[in-house]
Parts: sequence; structure tokens; C-alpha cells
Amino acid sequence: MPLERKPLHPERRADPNVAALLTWFVPGAGHLYMGRTAFALVAFALVGGLYWLGVSLADGMTFQYLDPELRSRFAPALSPEAGCLGGFLWQVQTYGYGGMQVELFPGTVVLGSVLSALAGVANAMLMIQAHWEAQGRPAAASPARLVALGWLVPGLGHLVQGRKRRAAIVFALLVGLFAVGTVLAEGSNLSRERHFYYWSGQFLLGLPALLGEWLGHGIRLDGPLALGDAGLVFGCVAGLLNVLALIDVYAFAEDRHEGRLPAAATPATDGAGDGAAP
Repeated sequence: MPLERKPLHPERRADPNVAALLTWFVPGAGHLYMGRTAFALVAFALVGGLYWLGVSLADGMTFQYLDPELRSRFAPALSPEAGCLGGFLWQVQTYGYGGMQVELFPGTVVLGSVLSALAGVANAMLMIQAHWEAQGRPAAASPARLVALGWLVPGLGHLVQGRKRRAAIVFALLVGLFAVGTVLAEGSNLSRERHFYYWSGQFLLGLPALLGEWLGHGIRLDGPLALGDAGLVFGCVAGLLNVLALIDVYAFAEDRHEGRLPAAATPATDGAGDGAAP
């Protein structure tokens, strides 16, 4: 008689979708829902505190980067801050686009807008963690850390998984695309104030985009850019393509945990696992 295979996670802690949605609204709420009170409080303090610090440093003026003709009710929803939905709604309700009078941006507005955007990305990682744990899977095996590494440096999540060839391809293509875009746009893509939406997509590239913004802060443009629009698109697409790379990191980690990978996909050799996941 064949032996029955025991499920890897016979009992769920809670509904995974509910856990992820709760986390989206309030950092740590999904873990509180699962009974992990201490973790929930720490998560709320770190992610919620980071969002609050960012908004405070920017004096609530981040969304005033948007041109007046773009300032509709839902216009800021395409920003990274939307990853922390509760904080995002609080910011929109409390500060919006400011008052009727023109105000000067504080000197810390750039740093503040980066920190609030980082909080949105960090909360997305918490959502992954909550969804994973709610299925009864061990927290230590969660791919949230790998996805975070892949956001920080494109391809790094693949590298940690042992998929060296794919990591090199992802890094070269995405960072190369971003570099070409920056050259074509003459650095104008590095400013959230100049290009709010393109910057939001580009931010998903992680550290290369952040370093580019830091190094290129204060770049002056003296005239029209012949290939500026193409540069903006290239930089933004590089960040959006990194989302697909992060999904691949998650899927590979899930397949490995569930035992769905063939034996050829597991050795830690160069390029191991590339294309092996179903």
C-alpha cells in the first residue's frame, strides 16, 4: 500500500487573503489577526513610524509635487505610499494638496518623500509575510526576505536562491535599462518633483534608483531634451520589470517549499533552477 504524503501545512493559522488585506490597511494587523501580537506591534511601530517620519519631514507636501492639472482625488494612488494604505489615506485626508496659498517645500522634503515611499514597499513585504504564515507555513521559510533583497538590488533575490545566471541577467538588463534611461533623460528622471509618476515606477528598482537620485540631486536642465521622454519611459519600465522579477523569486521559493521543483533545479551550481519552476 503506498504511503500517504502528509501536507506541508495541514492547519492554517487564518485566511491568507484576510491577513494580507489587514496588513495592507494597517502594518502588523495581519499578524495581530493571527495571534502574533508582539510581532504585530513591532511591525506597526517600524513601518508606521517610518511612514509618519517621512510625512513629517516632507511637511505633508509630497503629493504637491503633482502638477495642478493632475490633482484629482485618486491621482496619488499610483505612488509607492499606497503600499501602506492606511497611512496613505491618512496623508491624503490630512494634507491633500495643501491650501490655496503657495508654500515653499521644506529642505527635508526629498528625504521625507523617499522614507514614506520606503514604508509602502516595506509594508508590501509584510503583506507577503502575513499571507505566507497564514497558510501554516513556517515564518523562517517565508520568501519576504528574498523579495525584499530583490527589490533592493535587482537579481539579488535570485542570487541568494542559487540562480546565479538569472541573477546576472536580471541585474544587467534592469540596471542597464535604468542607466540608459537616465542618460537619455539627462538625469531629469531622478526627480520626483519633476516626474511624479515616472519616479514612482522607477522607485521599484530599489537601490540603483535611490543612489541615482542621491547622486543626481540638484541637476539643472538648461533646455529641451531631445530624447527625454524615451529616457523617462526606460527608467520607469526598468522598475516595473523588477516587479516581474520579484514575482519569479516568490514563485520559486514557494515551489521549493512545496517540493514542486525537479531534482535538477536544486543544486547550487551556476544558473541552477533557471526555468525549472513550472
